[in-house]
Amino acid sequence: MKVTVVGAGAVGATCADNIARKEIVDELVIVDIKEGFAEGKALDLTQTTSLLGFDTTITGSTNDYSKTAGTHVAVITSGIPRKPGMSREDLIGTNAGIVKEVATHILKYSPEAILIIISNPMDTMTYLALKSLGLPKSRVIGMGGALDSSRFKTYLSLASGASQNDIQATVIGGHGDTTMIPLTRLASCQGVPFSKILSPDQLEKVASDTMVGGATLTKLLGTSAWYAPGAAGAAVVESIIRDERKVIPCSVYLDGEYGESDICIGVPVVLGKNGIEKIVELELNETEKAKFKASADAVRNMNKVLHDMKVL
Repeated sequence: MKVTVVGAGAVGATCADNIARKEIVDELVIVDIKEGFAEGKALDLTQTTSLLGFDTTITGSTNDYSKTAGTHVAVITSGIPRKPGMSREDLIGTNAGIVKEVATHILKYSPEAILIIISNPMDTMTYLALKSLGLPKSRVIGMGGALDSSRFKTYLSLASGASQNDIQATVIGGHGDTTMIPLTRLASCQGVPFSKILSPDQLEKVASDTMVGGATLTKLLGTSAWYAPGAAGAAVVESIIRDERKVIPCSVYLDGEYGESDICIGVPVVLGKNGIEKIVELELNETEKAKFKASADAVRNMNKVLHDMKVL
């Protein structure tokens, strides 16, 4: 099995590191536009093989996509990252052209590849890749929900003292500071609802902290985060390559599910060897339904920018 990670920056390199360490595939290719950058990252990772005990073959390439031929899953992290004060939406002008070009190159050599989109604004970039390339909706997946749900679990753990590994928690909606929806009502720890563990005020703060989780890190770091985004991307890849059929929130194309159509937005999905095996429809209450509709409207408005820019 073969995976390609496009973009050798912090997120791409971290994603590649996780994939290599866990021996998810036999062959891993890293591609970047900067001369020698991907090759350097690949060699550096390869030199950890004996230290960490994995045998994944890692190759770097400067914009030569012929080396990606036979890719089963491609992770696209290309584009400019957020800086302090920037929203994910601010990136659309630059990143739309990059994502479309990269995806086209990948499919030229691997026409059956499943695409994992990490580039921001992620829901819109996922929609762009799906619509511009005419791929089946099962093969274009935005990573955001996996990352947001991980951050949700972190804040629930910090507030309660529970182990993150014992927490079940899901974020749906857009991958944005104002559009994501941490489902506090459904969050639990070993089957015990968090509504019985934390006060309403504590749960409200957990949800608020989750929603600005990325912005908080951007302010602290001076750029976008990379450890958790890279690990989230690798987790999505792993479920697909190993056909684990895990339920992971991802940005996917809806065609009537949750009452929405013609949009890519975060919902729980079953991920297996074919990509999206099934969309899981949660039973939302009226408040959650209203929040999801508002989130979808915001994402749809962002998608209109693609048409205004004549990218679609």
